[in-house]
Amino acid sequence: KIDYYFKMKKDSVGDPDIYLGSKIRMTAMDNGVNAWLMSPTKYVHEAVKNVERYLDREYGKKLPKRVSGPLPTDYRPEMDITPELKGDELSYYHSADWHPTMDRIELGRIDIVTEVSSMASCLALPRKGHLEALFHIYAYLKKKPNGVIVLDPTYPDIDLRSFNDGADWRNFYGDVKEELPPNMPKPRGKPLVTRLYVDSDHAGDKLVRRSRTGYIIKLNDAPIIWYSKRQGTVETSVFGAEFVAMKQGLEAARGLRYKLRMMGVPVDEPVYVYGDNMSVVTNTQNPESTLKKKSNSICYHFIREVVAMGEALTAHIRSEDNPADICTKLIPGGEKRNRLANLILHFVGSVAEDLK
Repeated sequence: KIDYYFKMKKDSVGDPDIYLGSKIRMTAMDNGVNAWLMSPTKYVHEAVKNVERYLDREYGKKLPKRVSGPLPTDYRPEMDITPELKGDELSYYHSADWHPTMDRIELGRIDIVTEVSSMASCLALPRKGHLEALFHIYAYLKKKPNGVIVLDPTYPDIDLRSFNDGADWRNFYGDVKEELPPNMPKPRGKPLVTRLYVDSDHAGDKLVRRSRTGYIIKLNDAPIIWYSKRQGTVETSVFGAEFVAMKQGLEAARGLRYKLRMMGVPVDEPVYVYGDNMSVVTNTQNPESTLKKKSNSICYHFIREVVAMGEALTAHIRSEDNPADICTKLIPGGEKRNRLANLILHFVGSVAEDLK
């Protein structure tokens, strides 16, 4: 109907086939639900070819063949002490060939978000080891180019027994309620369920010992936001790092829910938050729990008040089942990486090749 209101080019009205540079199309899932697929496979192939041409021209060599993960095993970009890049190598490292890797993240390669974030923190003073690590990332993309995000609208099966819903928080925060946009339009259509998976890597940066926050936000069963970034301060405990990560994830979820409501999308249920630190979950489920460390009090009370107003609920999840784990740690190739990647991406050759 859009061509009724706006003048369109001939044969230009139809299903979309590209979004933010990624190829997309609708497909029928095994459960009978129609879902959109999004794949950056085309851009991955082009980026890999550009790097291979550079390696052949400048060094007469090829990308590594034996790669199991995005970075070499036990490699830490922040601890690299190889010679600094100079001249043409420095220009190449700062050229557009680095940015396609960053684009892979934006276009759906969630499985390399931590590696690229760690490498990006070294852009101010790149070294020869960083350049070799960059080639290693491209070698991994060449080996596994067909990562597909499935924007599955299926409603998740939420086990409410894992959440302490109905706890009385009034003695601590009063009769607080979630603040809704006063000028939001009337909601229409089917509501969306928001899930937040959060994790942290305590003191993961070996140089300055800052922790890393990682989270993934899903609407129904579709990953919408993923994040991996070093925290701004040094946390002295795992407990503190996990609280900071959960606060940052909830702030992102709050912003997403605001946007949805301002677009008229119904958002009725709370954010279902999953974390793998039992101490943090206990302190955000039970009103009677107390905090002894003043340094964590801001994140502590922020999260508890969000739970008190019904905006979110928290539950524990095993580390091996937490997809946010891949957003915090440099996980080498193997069973663990494959299992976590498969929680958020579909590596299916035939489908991805169709999206090239």
